[in-house]
Amino acid sequence: MVKSRITARRRPLLLGVSAALLAPAVLAACGAHGTPLAAGGAAQHSASPSASTSTAPSGSGSSSAAARPTPGGVSPSPFASPDRTAPAAAGSAGPTGAAATTPPAAPATTPPAGAGAAPKPADGHQTPAPATHVLAHTASGGRTVALTFDDGPGPATGQVLDLLAQYDAKATFCEIGNNAKAHPAAVKRILAEGHRLCDHTVDHPQPMHTQSHERQVAEIADAKAQIVDAAGGDAQITWWRAPGGDFTAENEQIGADQGMKSLGWSVDPRDWSRPGVQSIVHTVQQNLRPGGVVLMHDGGGDRTQTVAALKQLLPWLVAQGYTFDFPQS
Repeated sequence: MVKSRITARRRPLLLGVSAALLAPAVLAACGAHGTPLAAGGAAQHSASPSASTSTAPSGSGSSSAAARPTPGGVSPSPFASPDRTAPAAAGSAGPTGAAATTPPAAPATTPPAGAGAAPKPADGHQTPAPATHVLAHTASGGRTVALTFDDGPGPATGQVLDLLAQYDAKATFCEIGNNAKAHPAAVKRILAEGHRLCDHTVDHPQPMHTQSHERQVAEIADAKAQIVDAAGGDAQITWWRAPGGDFTAENEQIGADQGMKSLGWSVDPRDWSRPGVQSIVHTVQQNLRPGGVVLMHDGGGDRTQTVAALKQLLPWLVAQGYTFDFPQS
């Protein structure tokens, strides 16, 4: 009986000691599985705000879009302008969420080979030597202006000629060879009304300086032949104009070999992009100086705005005391 009472009295103590001895082993065994779950939950909880703030909103990516070069961005000449196609709105965003789904590139540990060197065009051409004798002034100087029209003959050429006739204004038409070939009557009318012709290549390749030497020769020489033929075989082509103003020493010499001088401009209202009639008018009025050469377009697209702007500019020029002249030759 005594032995039994002693055992019953000590049983809780023994059980407590056993539990204390067993607890570390049990916890160690459970911790191998339980600890990652607990840590993972904490990591997920702490990462959630960070993930939500770092994800770009839908439609993001406008900053990279704004940095994209515009068409015809290669501009080795001060006269260079983008292609005739109207540009997309600046800063337009790319596909929705594109920035959020594209991971950033890992930083390079060493600079790539050739880092810091001037980039080469994709076709392997070196940066061309610039032209040195591009004309951008009237022949007579003084309070004169030379109006020049590119990319025709086109649907607007007749309207331009009608307006010029109203003010006894003379102009120079820089023609695409293929367009001259397709519209010989317009070419003949230009000459018959006292205007002059300029070679603007066969089909307006851009960028001009990336074309092979043989291609540039063909574009300039063949266009001259097409324009002369459309005019009836007795036209003098004094100038040529590079598409987009992409004049180089190379193509300047090609033009000279064909008996033509390089014709640039001093005022470009960018009418090809259809910026609005008043924008065209304002740009010419604000930037024209005596002896200036104005670039506009009678071909290459919808020239409704150019014609409307010309209706305002011609009487303004007359009121300002300008007379109409041809470029230097």
